[in-house]
Amino acid sequence: MLTPLTERQKTLIVNNVISACNDIEKLNSTGYKFINLASGFIAHYNLNGFRYAYSIPGSLRENIIRNSRMNQWNNFTPNDSNYAYYMSKKDVYNRILAKI
Repeated sequence: MLTPLTERQKTLIVNNVISACNDIEKLNSTGYKFINLASGFIAHYNLNGFRYAYSIPGSLRENIIRNSRMNQWNNFTPNDSNYAYYMSKKDVYNRILAKI
C-alpha cells in the first residue's frame, strides 16, 4: 500500500515545481520525482536529462497544463487500496495548476 503525501511533502513539491516553471535549473530531486512520474511527461534517465528536455522557457509550464486532464487519477475509487495516495498526488498537481 502506498502512503499518501503529507502536507509538508505537498508544499515542498508544489513550491519546487513552481520555481522550476520559471527556471528549470531550480528543479530538485523532490520536484523531479513527482513531475517525472506524472502522466504525459517523457521518460528521462535522471534529473539533468529532465532539465535539458524542458530547458525551453515555458515548456514545463505548458506541459503541466497540457497534461492536467491525465493527472487527475479519476480512475481510482475510494474502495481502491491506494486511493488516498493518488488523491494526494491529484491535490499536488492541482495546487501546481492553480499557481501557474
